[in-house]
Amino acid sequence: MVLTDDPTATTTPRAPTQAEWDAMTPAQRNRVVAELPMSLTEAELSPPEGDLHLEAKLYALDVLRTFYRRQGRSVYVGSELTVYYPGAQRFCPDLLVVFDVDPRPRDKWVVSAEGKGVDFVLEVHVGGDRRKDAERNVSLYASVGISEYFMFDRSRARLLGFSLPPGGGPYVPILGQHGVYSSRMLGLDLVLEGDRLRFVCANAPLLDTTEWLDRLRETYAALEARIDEQVLALAEQTHLREEETRLREEATRLREEETLRREEETRLREEAEARVAELLAELEKLGRGQG
Repeated sequence: MVLTDDPTATTTPRAPTQAEWDAMTPAQRNRVVAELPMSLTEAELSPPEGDLHLEAKLYALDVLRTFYRRQGRSVYVGSELTVYYPGAQRFCPDLLVVFDVDPRPRDKWVVSAEGKGVDFVLEVHVGGDRRKDAERNVSLYASVGISEYFMFDRSRARLLGFSLPPGGGPYVPILGQHGVYSSRMLGLDLVLEGDRLRFVCANAPLLDTTEWLDRLRETYAALEARIDEQVLALAEQTHLREEETRLREEATRLREEETLRREEETRLREEAEARVAELLAELEKLGRGQG
């Protein structure tokens, strides 16, 4: 498969030059994109670097995707995606970001087909050939016009940032201020917490999914505790209201009993008075008869 007519091209596949791409028909372009391999050869790949390397990539991928999705921005964030610039050496960065594009999933990034190059790259270094990330990639990424490149050297707990100057040319270092490195492209700051990379927005670290879940669990537990307190308070209030109702009913019953007692006393007194009146009348009658 011939992907470029450049006689100086290496044996690894390359995308056509921009002039070659412009001369192709849409069908030819689609065929070229489909035939470009998704993965690199073993000779191009770096040796595996273990969990520390993977964790740093997954954190960056997770938090940046979540951050831009919540902002409602059209941003593609990918990891281990083979990138083809016109006629240039292909590469597969640990993390890449492209702004103002459809964030749909992809199996490769062909710049001519996408109509947009990569804006930001992050490489994580734990072991192996440090010069690849610290030197060769600095030259490669600047040559194809990637605006910003950061290297997180986790083995040394160091962060290096590079920015493309206006008009192109070699990268210039991004200098940290008190350990804070500002990314103009991302609109975020990058800092190190021990041997861990953090993306920061308005002085607040961005959380990955696990951290969000932990925070949600803490919030949920706190809400449950508050609900339990409110339920207990409500139960106590209900108990007090029921006790108040019982006391009122008891007071009403006592008042009713007092009313009945008084009515009974009145009846008995009236009956006694009537009987006394009868007896007095009889005595008076007997007295008149004897006289």
